[in-house]
Amino acid sequence: MKTLVLGSTSPFRKTILEKLQIPFHCAKPAIDESAQQDESPQVLVKRLAIEKAKAVSADYPKALIIGSDQVAVCEGEIVGKPHNFDNAVRQLTKFSGKTIIFYTGLCVYDSEKDNALALVEPFTVHFKQLSLADIKNYLHAEQPYNCAGSFKSEGLGICLFSKLEGDDPNTLIGLPLIKLVALLKQQGVDVLAEQNKTSY
Repeated sequence: MKTLVLGSTSPFRKTILEKLQIPFHCAKPAIDESAQQDESPQVLVKRLAIEKAKAVSADYPKALIIGSDQVAVCEGEIVGKPHNFDNAVRQLTKFSGKTIIFYTGLCVYDSEKDNALALVEPFTVHFKQLSLADIKNYLHAEQPYNCAGSFKSEGLGICLFSKLEGDDPNTLIGLPLIKLVALLKQQGVDVLAEQNKTSY
């Protein structure tokens, strides 16, 4: 199997990829993640997923590189990471009783063949009606200031939701694993077949 590289330093994506039980490296992609003028959320995350994968290819010229990017969209507006308590309060107050769509761009790039396969996976989150006390209690407990949307769905963030809709719960955390397995297969890597070849 070619060297597998996760073009991300996200601990959440690393943990998800470890579920596949095949060895991989992590590399930090240095790219400008700004949206271009009139760029839709779906186009943005797909473009950034591809750019992230290609950004680390100089260090891994014969590898399969995974790139991923995610944005949340509320009422047509892209929602970023809050970075602090006050911004997180504003985000979650806006989300109360509403539906948020997360778009995750995913790319598997064969750096040797210069072949990129990419897609966008949606995931919908329905928020409960949240009181200010709910919001502050949650934020003080989990401090999700580096997470788009101001929550961690794999933790206490689940208390904020009335319903989740999507094909793969991993998507919401940042890496659509079902789709990733399919893209790896298209790039020549059968995850289940690899289980007999590797051991940690």
